[in-house]
Amino acid sequence: MSTWPRFYDVVRRIPQGRVTSYGAVARGAGLPGYARQVGYALAALPHGSDVPWQRVVNAQGRVSPRRGDPSRESLQRAILESEGVAFDARGCIDMDRHGWEPAPSSVGGGQRAAPPVRNASRTSRK
Repeated sequence: MSTWPRFYDVVRRIPQGRVTSYGAVARGAGLPGYARQVGYALAALPHGSDVPWQRVVNAQGRVSPRRGDPSRESLQRAILESEGVAFDARGCIDMDRHGWEPAPSSVGGGQRAAPPVRNASRTSRK
């Protein structure tokens, strides 16, 4: 499966009234470190898509600014508020209250390998 459909599958699982970050979507798709690509994938969605793009926000719990079309930010906030997501006076969402974390993906392919673990029992000798 290519990358973008994996992101879309994760985003479709976000419950109404909850949000998650671009990075969490990437991790849920088995592609940690691909947060920017999640943004590109969501920006490329056709009008009327069934993917609830509005439920993905930045890691600070804010609606991310968009180049060229600031009306999308207002639209995203309005949709989230209609779903019961509250924003504070600074425009932040309480991620403890409204946050959602996807289960890690078991999808293979494209995953980055974990760094090797050093053997703690080894000591350097002089």
